[in-house]
Amino acid sequence: MLSVIYYFVKMKISYNWLKDYLDFDIDPQKLSVILTGIGLEVEAMEEWMSLKGGLKGVVIGEVLTCKKHPAADKLWVTTVDIGAPESLHIVCGAPNVAAGQKVPVATVGTIVYKGDESLEIKKSKIRGELSEGMICAEDELGLGALHEGIMVLDNNAVPGTPASEYFKIIKDFVLEIGLTPNRIDSGSHFGVARDLAAYLNITAGENKRAVMPSVTDFKPDNNTNSFEVIIENSTDCPRYSGITISGVKIGESPEWLKNKLRAIGLNPINNVVDITNFVQHEIGQPLHAFDADKIEGKKVIIRNLPDKSRFVTLDDVERNLSSKDLMICNEKEGMCIAGVFGGIKSGVTESTKNIFLESAYFNPVAIRKTSKRHGLQTDASFRFERGANPEITTWTLKRAMLLIKEIAGGKISSDIIDAYPGKIERTKVEVTFKNIDRLIGKKIDHNLIKKILGLLDIIILNESGDNMTLEIPSYRVDVHREADVIEEILRIFGYNNVEIDNHVNSTLYYPEKPNKERIINIISDLLTANGFSEIMCNSLNPATWYENDDFNKEELVMLANPLSSDLNAMRQSLLYGGLSSVKWNINRQNSDLRFYEFGNCYFYRKSDNKYPVAEDYYEKNVLGLFITGNTGRQSWNYKSAPTDFFNIKSTVEMILTRLGVFPENFSSGESSKKYFAESITYSFNNKLVAEAGRISKEYLMKLDIGQDVYYAHIEWDFLLKLIKNHTVSYREIPKYPYVKRDLALLLDKGVKFRQVREIAFKTEKNILHEVGLFDVYESDELGKNNKSYAVYFILRDDLKTLTDKSIDKIMNNLIHAFEKELNARIR
Repeated sequence: MLSVIYYFVKMKISYNWLKDYLDFDIDPQKLSVILTGIGLEVEAMEEWMSLKGGLKGVVIGEVLTCKKHPAADKLWVTTVDIGAPESLHIVCGAPNVAAGQKVPVATVGTIVYKGDESLEIKKSKIRGELSEGMICAEDELGLGALHEGIMVLDNNAVPGTPASEYFKIIKDFVLEIGLTPNRIDSGSHFGVARDLAAYLNITAGENKRAVMPSVTDFKPDNNTNSFEVIIENSTDCPRYSGITISGVKIGESPEWLKNKLRAIGLNPINNVVDITNFVQHEIGQPLHAFDADKIEGKKVIIRNLPDKSRFVTLDDVERNLSSKDLMICNEKEGMCIAGVFGGIKSGVTESTKNIFLESAYFNPVAIRKTSKRHGLQTDASFRFERGANPEITTWTLKRAMLLIKEIAGGKISSDIIDAYPGKIERTKVEVTFKNIDRLIGKKIDHNLIKKILGLLDIIILNESGDNMTLEIPSYRVDVHREADVIEEILRIFGYNNVEIDNHVNSTLYYPEKPNKERIINIISDLLTANGFSEIMCNSLNPATWYENDDFNKEELVMLANPLSSDLNAMRQSLLYGGLSSVKWNINRQNSDLRFYEFGNCYFYRKSDNKYPVAEDYYEKNVLGLFITGNTGRQSWNYKSAPTDFFNIKSTVEMILTRLGVFPENFSSGESSKKYFAESITYSFNNKLVAEAGRISKEYLMKLDIGQDVYYAHIEWDFLLKLIKNHTVSYREIPKYPYVKRDLALLLDKGVKFRQVREIAFKTEKNILHEVGLFDVYESDELGKNNKSYAVYFILRDDLKTLTDKSIDKIMNNLIHAFEKELNARIR
């Protein structure tokens, strides 16, 4: 089954701005619920004001009296009427304060902002005189930069009037929408208003449509500055429209325009650039303004430049172009990376007088590749790479020209130049009412369906019985199939309006053995009960992480169109994701960590195929464990200690034992991986089952981790194969007692306990049930290359009680075997 993963992009929508295109009266909180219900998930909402703090608590006051402070030459004691029953006593240090003035007053409890600093106004005594507020200067309210004295307002100001009302502070709500790439049609305020209008028509019964601003007043003033547009690459640029305006005055934008942009997080630049940004967020069509006087030869040529051509972008960075990058050029050189980023030479500056304005439709694939190639993510590329609307390029130019003419002056000095070599046809889709009912799960009145289609600008070209032929609007780049249309109908009809059927279908299911999901849940519960937390890390990693001897670079799965250079390969190990999670937590003062992750790792198997096919790729499920920091939080009844190698080792063995595969049945050794400073491996038939150890300092330094981390890698798929035929069996408690005997063996330092255990079971297969190590001792007295193992042996005969004679015989056999094979001595 193929699944589609959508990566959400945050988009900000202004509540006030939305109302410019649709008349509605819905509480912002309720609006966020409605938008989420129609597929535009509101992830956050915040109140925004045109001035930080919104002047809350600041009122207009009138200075009634003003006298010199008896204990300070530069202070004044005033009484101020703020429209309350009693006047306020305020000590003021401004030299220009005087009786009879109307002034802004910050009352007790008000927080005033000055840049990033804030100050809460408190009732206090200044040199012995009571002060119940503050008479404010411009900079103290964020209304200007002056601090020579207090603000003196117009005499018509009424005491008690909120300052936010007097200064016309704009209050707005900003909705942050998690926009999926398939819904770029709603990547603008008008797009959201259009969807909201459809919902209100169907659900609330309101007869409303979103209305685009009128451009009927558009008319060129003359044709004195016309340009020729030449499209040399019509595949990547199917349509290019342009127009000129001459004699503009570049300057600051009006407050209404600056506030619109600030509300959605954009910083105003100048009137022309602000207008292009405004129109882009209004209708969703990116615009680009060129200084017309810098366009050589009065020609705008859309072409690809030779590979390795150099181009300096607006951020003053010189970039090496690819021959696949589409460029907007003049007769001599490139001026702009099409749909992505402008050039430093042709941009609008304070001295610009004449402007050539671009509105185009570019191939989404070409723009996306260029954007990723250069690591440039802009508002324009965001829209172009998802699919703009090829039908509104000229309307957008008209809208922008009217705004520029109104705000920046100038004369429209050319007709619209519209190069459109091959018209892009709208998509046609066949739909049946039967399939609509079947996929939605509810029979919807046919007239209501047709009404919804009309509200979504989907035209019914032909209707014959149960069938309809539909024409999809060009801005709906994601609607290509019948299922897409049905999804649109359901979205507006309302998912919550489809009742849950009381009828339940069930299917008998016999899972394969072992039941993978059940076993994962068992081990997850086990690890969680032992203090571990589950993590889920990104499957995409930087390819550079795997450029070392610990991984096979030839098997690395590379992405053809990565989201970024940091996410250009599929992971071969859970190591890096886990270490990144460890680093993230340590940086937030959470350093005692136990993590586990079940995840897939991905590999490419080179074949003789000319091009890679699906069979050349494979994936395997693995379990990763991470331990770092202390064993727990220190307290009066618990002594904390640093985690060590044996913590990770015992965790691995706990998992193996829980699954019925005992560690002693595996071959053990040391890992060859360089990311381990010390390690142990568990293998079966020379195939790795698990490895665990301490991560090397070299790897920890790569991620700037300053404390020891212990990591275990378990080949989960292989482990499940090993337990595939396991069954649970029960037996009665032994009737006869066991006997425990200990031996202290003096051995060479190179001898492993595994060897002792293997020799013991080889010597006595029937009576010996368990061998364990309970002490290791080393000293100069034993010899430089010697060590002492204290080993216990559990003996039991299931048929009879063991006698001293039989026990002694077994122990003598074991001692003889250890002396012969390990050159051991009994201490």
